[in-house]
Amino acid sequence: MTRVVRAAWVAPMDAPPLRDGAVAIAGARIAAVGSAADLRRAFPGAAVTDLGDAVLLPGLINPHVHLELSDLAPPPLPAGGFAAWLRGMITRAQADPRDAAAVVPAAVAAGIAQCLRFGVTAVGDITRHPHLSRPVLAASALRAVSYGEVQALGGRRHLLDERVAAAADAAHATPRLTIGLSPHAPYTVEPAGYARCLALARAGGLPIATHLAETRDEIEFVAARTGPFRDLWENVLRAWDDAVPAHPAGPIDLAHALGLLAHAALLAHVNYCSDADLDLLAAGRASVVYCPRTHAYFGHPPHRWRDMLARGVNVAVGTDARASSPDLNLVDDLRLLHRLAPEVPAAELWAMATTRAAAALGLGAERGSLAPGRAADLVAFPAGGDDPLATILEDDRRPAALWIDGVPVALP
Repeated sequence: MTRVVRAAWVAPMDAPPLRDGAVAIAGARIAAVGSAADLRRAFPGAAVTDLGDAVLLPGLINPHVHLELSDLAPPPLPAGGFAAWLRGMITRAQADPRDAAAVVPAAVAAGIAQCLRFGVTAVGDITRHPHLSRPVLAASALRAVSYGEVQALGGRRHLLDERVAAAADAAHATPRLTIGLSPHAPYTVEPAGYARCLALARAGGLPIATHLAETRDEIEFVAARTGPFRDLWENVLRAWDDAVPAHPAGPIDLAHALGLLAHAALLAHVNYCSDADLDLLAAGRASVVYCPRTHAYFGHPPHRWRDMLARGVNVAVGTDARASSPDLNLVDDLRLLHRLAPEVPAAELWAMATTRAAAALGLGAERGSLAPGRAADLVAFPAGGDDPLATILEDDRRPAALWIDGVPVALP
């Protein structure tokens, strides 16, 4: 049976916002988008849900998150920045006596609840424990691309086969849970490991994601095998060896040389990017996911997301993890962008959490906008006035209603 959801505004994201608009839903699909009057006439027997002074949007998409870290909170940033923070994370994990089999599912469940509460209907989740996180995701309402993380460098390169197999395990795949691969970063995976993951992704049609150009320390490590990450491998992980290759041109050029940029990979962060790097990104098909609050937490210099967009690079917004961000409220990351760049139209910012985020996850044919035939993933925020998308970014209002595949989802 067709249902009609009416709101003061409908923001399809691939078309201008509609005042006094509506969306007709048939099963799990959008049947029509238009004025409320037109849809009432087109579907005379449909049940109508009137949201009043609200704006109806596509369900939000968070393309970079670590759900299994949702039981953490960002500690005070130590002297030494990201590398010192990472050292603390590793030391804490090594000292934690709790069983991952209990901790990880609970953390993932908490992260899912936060995503839904904040209007997110799909995520790109990075998981080090796919056998523990994926069953929880598969049982949830949330749609996910689950990127199994692979780390194998130096004295741990012998773990590559085992970790790739675990990352690519499709035992828990469902229509809502897509399996992907995530060679973690150039300071934890050697080029041969990246090549192995990319070959598997190409052969199996799997999405692939990596952290790239996240810190200055990463650039130094990739170029010269020196700096804080070298110290981490030698003195904390105790797994360094001199066979780890260097790539003097840096991590973005390395990604280009490996073919990641041509494969439409998802690149998390890209906080450090030269003009030459921008040229490589613009010539490729990869998407960048910028995480504004995590970026601010680590005190990185201004991100070049506007330069990337101007060059035609697809840029989306993500939250990253609770270990570096206060929560998983994706709209708060958009709000920070709105404060940093008030001249950018609100609709362009929202695109980074809808149409652009869907493209980054390979979901653009189904999700990210409101159009006939697309999946009925919707979120409603209380908002009125002449520019409701800007209004939401100027205070802390939260979603009033959420649907995934046409089914109302109770907000936690």
